[in-house]
Amino acid sequence: MKVQPHDLKKLKISIISPEMSGAGVVRSFLIAQALKMLNYQVEILGFLVEGKNIYVTPAFDVSIFSVAVDDNYQNFISASPKILEKVDGDIIYAVKPRSSSFGISLIKKVMSRRPLVLDIDDWELSWQGGDDWKYSPNPKQLAKDILKKDGVLRNPDYRFYLKLMEKLVSYSDAVTVNTKFIQNRFGGVYLPNGKDTTLFDPSKYNPEMSRSRYHLSEYKILMFPGAPRPYKGVEDVLMALDLIDQSDFKLVIVGGSPYDNYDDILMETWGRWIIKLPNFPAEKMPEIVAAAHVIVVPQRDHPATRAQFPLKLTDGMSMAKPVLASRVGDIPEILGDTGYLVEPNSPEQIADTLQLIFQDLHVANDRGLQARKRCVELYSIEAMANVLSNVIYQVM
Repeated sequence: MKVQPHDLKKLKISIISPEMSGAGVVRSFLIAQALKMLNYQVEILGFLVEGKNIYVTPAFDVSIFSVAVDDNYQNFISASPKILEKVDGDIIYAVKPRSSSFGISLIKKVMSRRPLVLDIDDWELSWQGGDDWKYSPNPKQLAKDILKKDGVLRNPDYRFYLKLMEKLVSYSDAVTVNTKFIQNRFGGVYLPNGKDTTLFDPSKYNPEMSRSRYHLSEYKILMFPGAPRPYKGVEDVLMALDLIDQSDFKLVIVGGSPYDNYDDILMETWGRWIIKLPNFPAEKMPEIVAAAHVIVVPQRDHPATRAQFPLKLTDGMSMAKPVLASRVGDIPEILGDTGYLVEPNSPEQIADTLQLIFQDLHVANDRGLQARKRCVELYSIEAMANVLSNVIYQVM
């Protein structure tokens, strides 16, 4: 797919990411890669929690500037001017409607009179009560929330500020979104997550060699390349493996959860089915995914999952792997007829579908090849760049 950048000038675009040590930075990298494909200058700026590393290293060259903050962003006010001073792009691109990205970007927009694009790739309030949540403290609680060192109002991404940021979305010059759920809620231009299908190219990798390298050769490999959380449905896959009860089935979790001890909880109950692999740099992930027989994306029906575009889908699609996923949010539309769909919260359907896949893996792999074609056409970095080309042209 040929990408045609607009010949306005050598534009510089400053992407403001709310976090560099968490998974939220991945969307920033995808947008940056697509913009670089259009020959724009790109920089990414954001906060990095002290003692932590950037969540994942991008597989392309991009300027990154980070400012250290503590765990709860308690020094946010003193750290923010360092970001504001450094932002010098012709366009400001805020990722996520948070104070730590969109809030700072709004201030810079007013100071510099430069256009501001907002990207929304999650419904941030979906984990925290959604529209029903209200902040109604008594005077004593309000004082604690403001004055105590760990007071919730000292955290710029507390849900009170998230609700405020949502009300300010219209002050951006353009909005990009990665799911239809978010588009229905906030409007904006549909910009689904793209995959680097040149890097994630199955012709460059030998699945048997990958399985051998990571000591997986003797197993039927189901892979979850991401951070498990309860609403992501990994437990449903593990319960399905209990039903199948064949020792050669294994669920490989790549990276694990950086948020809490949920991995340990899974291991305590289902350790016999789980193989854990560590985090890998982005350029190593295609080799890891190549080792899978099936990619599993078993999202449960939850406000957070309805709003998400799971990157694991395009991990599998781009590498021509059979993808087993649940009918939640945009997943059926993303996969089309190239994957295997089950109802959410259904270990029985997962078990039946896995057995169907492995009964005729050749048919499943053919479906994976169709998924690869669909990914290249609709969910590649080139596809993102084509959408962004028009967005940038409109705001200039």
